[in-house]
Amino acid sequence: MKVRLRVMAAAVGLGLVLASCSGGGGGGSAAPGGALEARGPISIWYSNNEQEVAWGKAMVEAWNSAHPEEKIEGQEIPAGKSSEEVIGAAITAGTAPCLVFNTAPSAVGQFQRQGGLVNLATFPDGAAYIETRTGEAAQQYKADDGGYYQLPWKANPVMIFYNKDMFEKAGLDAEKPDLSTYDLFLAAARKIKESKAAKYAINPAPTSEFFQTQFDFIPLYAAESGGKQIVADGKATFNDAAGLAVADFWKTIYAEGLAGKEPVQGDAFGTKVSAMSIVGPWAIAAYKGGVDWGAVPVPTSTGKPAAETYTFGDAKNVGLYTACKNQATAWDVLKFATSEEQDGSLLTKTGQMPMRADLQQAYPDFFTENPAYTQFGDQAARVVEAPGGPHTVEMLQILRDAYTRAVVSGEGDLQQALNEAADKVTALAGQ
Repeated sequence: MKVRLRVMAAAVGLGLVLASCSGGGGGGSAAPGGALEARGPISIWYSNNEQEVAWGKAMVEAWNSAHPEEKIEGQEIPAGKSSEEVIGAAITAGTAPCLVFNTAPSAVGQFQRQGGLVNLATFPDGAAYIETRTGEAAQQYKADDGGYYQLPWKANPVMIFYNKDMFEKAGLDAEKPDLSTYDLFLAAARKIKESKAAKYAINPAPTSEFFQTQFDFIPLYAAESGGKQIVADGKATFNDAAGLAVADFWKTIYAEGLAGKEPVQGDAFGTKVSAMSIVGPWAIAAYKGGVDWGAVPVPTSTGKPAAETYTFGDAKNVGLYTACKNQATAWDVLKFATSEEQDGSLLTKTGQMPMRADLQQAYPDFFTENPAYTQFGDQAARVVEAPGGPHTVEMLQILRDAYTRAVVSGEGDLQQALNEAADKVTALAGQ
């Protein structure tokens, strides 16, 4: 499933969720005989793309054959403008399934505020299981109250894809291009434009939707800052030196016409309008046979080694919803579905990266047989997500509005624009 299409849909749904939320956190009854300890049949939703449907059906069949008294009823997430809209409406109606294997981190804070999510840390082994499976990366999915209202499941770490044919036409090394620093990246981009190898060197969407920041500013900020989120400890971070360097880099890209200031129809990289794109491992299958591509980490000002470079993770996680009557079974299913065996099945069927601390060590045969995924398997250990909390969308929109005005359009002073946006985001983060 293409990342941008998934996130674009999320934008529509979250607006409705935000409008219909009610206060309060989530959780199950811990009293003896309560939902947290109850066992029996459960229902789950999984994503509706072909590969994940195949994984979901196989996982359900494997569980049901061994647990006839606690069967799963699995289905694709119901149709709607977005999965977030569908989930939010189900929370409001009290009809959410036990588990949704398609929960966006940016929506978790809002679902928590609606009272729709169980704190997985309330299970005796909840926090330990999540932190052991996920490793240090688990901390960025922890809520302000110390709980886990999502299980980090799978990531699509974004990197720079480049068109080898276009690089060759521009006189660049098509096999091992050095795009590691801003200066080297800009030099290559200028050669692409001057040689007319492509209309644009790179063409991230220049539009003002909140989610677009996750595919230009945030990946490079994660890399430049050494793995910072744009909000940390209740305060915006993106107006620091790293944020200014990233914003200045992109401002140069737009000022020199190396990227377009108007949206293009379709996928700019897939339709060969641009020579580069920022995408995740889903693109390997999407561009197969259409583009002869290579991939490198996103650039930094000094050219950090690949093994030290962070990026945006574009995760989809799993939530356990409070409408579930048999939460003990749901927790057992969640652990089963994210076991080493099932994560291996997910990796094989979808090419998406299970969020495991030992990913490449756990599945050496997959990465040996599918070397195109090796870079992404390594990159999956160093990912950053959008900030958590009930105001994620508003915070991302504030940053995007400032970015669109000061970076894409080139209006005003960059530092001032970042500072003003940071002040607004910090005020929201404290609410």
